[in-house]
Amino acid sequence: MIVENFSKKIITSRLLDTYVAASFFATLIFFVLNSNVYSPFEMILGVIIVTTAFKSIANIMLSMTISLVNLNNEQDSIEFEEASNKLESLVNDLAIQEASVQSMKNNKI
Repeated sequence: MIVENFSKKIITSRLLDTYVAASFFATLIFFVLNSNVYSPFEMILGVIIVTTAFKSIANIMLSMTISLVNLNNEQDSIEFEEASNKLESLVNDLAIQEASVQSMKNNKI
């Protein structure tokens, strides 16, 4: 669950999409500036191949980032929150029980 949340945050940040778009436009500008060397078919094919390659590299970067980031601190904080919530509910239950015992004692007196 922690890895899913982390990967979702990376994907929604659109950083990798910006990387792919920048590579697309850089390739497009390269072929426009060198239009006297390349034919239109070579330009289209080059832009498609380079953009696909950079999209693949972006996906590899995403998977490497997810696999190499240490998420133990986040897991520990989630476990701590769960334990503190459990302890808090137990303390509340104990307070309710003590209040009911006190009310029974007051009713008998």
